[in-house]
Amino acid sequence: MNLEKIYGFLKQNRDIAFATVGDDKKPKIRVFQMMKIDEQANTLYFATSPKKEVFVQLQSKPAVELLAMSGNISVRISGDAIFNVPEEICQEIYNTNPVLSRLYKGYQDLAYFSVPIATLDYFDLTTTPPTFINYAKQETNEK
Repeated sequence: MNLEKIYGFLKQNRDIAFATVGDDKKPKIRVFQMMKIDEQANTLYFATSPKKEVFVQLQSKPAVELLAMSGNISVRISGDAIFNVPEEICQEIYNTNPVLSRLYKGYQDLAYFSVPIATLDYFDLTTTPPTFINYAKQETNEK
């Protein structure tokens, strides 16, 4: 199985459990919606209000883990939130996700971040034996 099939699953299951680390060093979990998936860069994109607690948490502790699940299939992803999303991607996210324009007057009212996939675990319990696929970003030692 390749990442293409896993990305297809993620596109069908955009509402995910999203975990951060609070200032008290305890996990904080909430439901988030993936706004964009860049398969070429193995990166997920999100938007949030800069007034929310999650924004402050991500600024100080960018490590996140997320979980998408449907039926007997789940995908767990870890990575670090990065807030340098290009302007054209911010506008695309705002313009292609109707919930955002319902809640916010303009795309500038949101903070956009990406999560490049560091690790990904795919589980499918419908197969015998269960299918488990692990993806880990390849580290480069360029000097």
